[in-house]
Amino acid sequence: MEQKDRFKQAEVAAWAGIIVNILLTLIKGIFGLKGHSKALLADAVHSASDIVGSLAVWVGLRAAKQPPDEEHPYGHGKAESIAAIIVAVILFIAGVQIGKSSFESFFKPLEAPGSIAIYAVAFSIIVKEALFRYKYRLGKKLNSEALIVNAYEHRSDVYSSIAALIGIAASIIGKKLNIGWLVFGDPVAGLVVSVMVIRMAWKLGAESIYNTLDHVLDDDKTAGYKNIVLSVPEVRRVDELYARQHGYYVIIDLKIAVDPEMTVAEGHRAGKKVKELLMDEPDVHNVLVHINPDYNGSGDVKNNE
Repeated sequence: MEQKDRFKQAEVAAWAGIIVNILLTLIKGIFGLKGHSKALLADAVHSASDIVGSLAVWVGLRAAKQPPDEEHPYGHGKAESIAAIIVAVILFIAGVQIGKSSFESFFKPLEAPGSIAIYAVAFSIIVKEALFRYKYRLGKKLNSEALIVNAYEHRSDVYSSIAALIGIAASIIGKKLNIGWLVFGDPVAGLVVSVMVIRMAWKLGAESIYNTLDHVLDDDKTAGYKNIVLSVPEVRRVDELYARQHGYYVIIDLKIAVDPEMTVAEGHRAGKKVKELLMDEPDVHNVLVHINPDYNGSGDVKNNE
């Protein structure tokens, strides 16, 4: 897939998230106020944080598609990872805020929410689950960490809405059956939502930070690259191969051993052939090749560096 098409699809998904979250924030906020539901208002705060998250993803995508320059010779792919971290932080803050608001509700006069709140929550669950599936599949297809994290942000909204639905229903049932303690189901649901949101934010943030720290792919994931390199007749051995995840693409640092009697031009041609084959892989953005003379056929790598 061409970069232009990739970013176009990703940006459409980001804007879809922004528009849907604005709509859901308004619906939950209005219905939460009318229905006197703390859980629904907390859920509205969560959806509002999703707006900022989707905007962060959009900005990250815009930055990531910029071509390499003198200050960023490896490209701007990590902008997506940074956007994912920002989304995780926003999600964490939203979770804390939801928990604080719900906890404070225990010390104020409580009123069971109206049934109108249930319809708003049910609508939110359906819309958010559809948005999660759309963004998750697209994120996997485009290898976009930012979209995948943003998708899970929507999934966390689904979970929070389910918790809110249970809490609201418990409060309404408590009011109708005159069971006083069930009225606390609404703020309890808000606390459950906050814990779920914070946990997901922590997990997604940790993964995004790990991916930003120039980690290399393991041997199982680089085996295919090594086989491609060894398919070049002039290559006697792969001395070293590091495939670094750089946002949505991979950069390969490679050392190969060749016949020490080769001329410089012949060695250069062999390295160029290796690079061209690796660059044909859809996820490889750049390849740096170092040529080692293979004096001993299959000797110690250290003697060849």
